[in-house]
Amino acid sequence: MNNKVRISTKKIGEIGEDTACKFLMKHGFSVVDRNYRKKWGEIDVIAKKKGVLHFVEVKTVSCENLDSVIHETNGYKPEDNIHSGKLKRLSRAVQSYLLEKKLDDIEWVFDALAVFLDVEKKKAKVRFTENLVL
Repeated sequence: MNNKVRISTKKIGEIGEDTACKFLMKHGFSVVDRNYRKKWGEIDVIAKKKGVLHFVEVKTVSCENLDSVIHETNGYKPEDNIHSGKLKRLSRAVQSYLLEKKLDDIEWVFDALAVFLDVEKKKAKVRFTENLVL
């Protein structure tokens, strides 16, 4: 009988975003907002550090052995899912957020945070890539 923990993709994403927020706060960020949604895009996490607003796209993958995770898992990097169409939607969502919150004069950057999740052992590894071009 298989004793592996089964968990939905949606739940894995939620755990990944929670892990990302904990990681960011541990590294001096304050989480300002989460899951900002518009019909044309969503921003997973909005955080602030040293007066700079960080729009963070979180990509989570589950894996069985975190020790084997260095930069990719089986040739796959979670950041590979941040393709040009996704970037275009993110850019529109960022602009909407800035306009809605009247933050047109604030410095901001776009970051990606990959979470490698071992659900069975309840452990995670995080790779944070800051200041990507949108």
